Amino acid sequence: MRENYALHKLHSLTGIVPVGFYMVQHLTLNSFSLAGADKFNAVIAFFDSMPTHVLLALEIVAIWIPLAFHAVYGVFIAARADENYTEKAYRYRENRYFLLQRVSGIFAFLFLIYHVFTTTYVAKTGMAGVEAIKYAAWHDKLMANGTYWVLALYMLGTVACAYHLSYGIWNFCIRWGITVSERAQNATAKFAAVCFILLSLLSLSALFGFLNPVLEHKSEPIQATLTVGAHSTASSLLTDLK
Repeated sequence: MRENYALHKLHSLTGIVPVGFYMVQHLTLNSFSLAGADKFNAVIAFFDSMPTHVLLALEIVAIWIPLAFHAVYGVFIAARADENYTEKAYRYRENRYFLLQRVSGIFAFLFLIYHVFTTTYVAKTGMAGVEAIKYAAWHDKLMANGTYWVLALYMLGTVACAYHLSYGIWNFCIRWGITVSERAQNATAKFAAVCFILLSLLSLSALFGFLNPVLEHKSEPIQATLTVGAHSTASSLLTDLK
């Protein structure tokens, strides 16, 4: 099977819109974890409050179909690519971008399968329901009983996604004829590097936001202290009256 010109351009486009846009939006909302459990859970509650048919239609049309096409066709492109960056004569920038774009894409694809299965699928079909994707569940999941292997996996997975999207912008601009000159391509490469750094920091900060204590439980010791204090005060008053 040969690459199709139209499908190849559509693959490049879907990587930016809507898949890339959704990724940035998703990471931004996940960064609410830095504000604590209540703020993050409010995001979950907002989407959970949407009519089921509306949310499902948005997910299918704007996320799952474009993502499935981009992922499957991307695997096809990577499978028929000839890797030659290990040869000294081909160690130039564009060839390095090409190699890392394919490697990060395959890793991101496998990571997203795991991510979707352990979040969206479990939340929609599991007994825990939406509780499976709230702050407390993420806290326990990333801790993984103190082994942190899930945290390490998510760190690698989100950074791979950040790289794939960032340098996908560079590739998209060339494929769609937006950057033709060498100067324009160099400027886009610098922009892609900045995007990679910013998206990586955004994704990593969101992950580490889940490692804080579950904030909604912090009020319990305070309430207990107030209750004890109130009982002590009442006892003192009764003693004085006697």
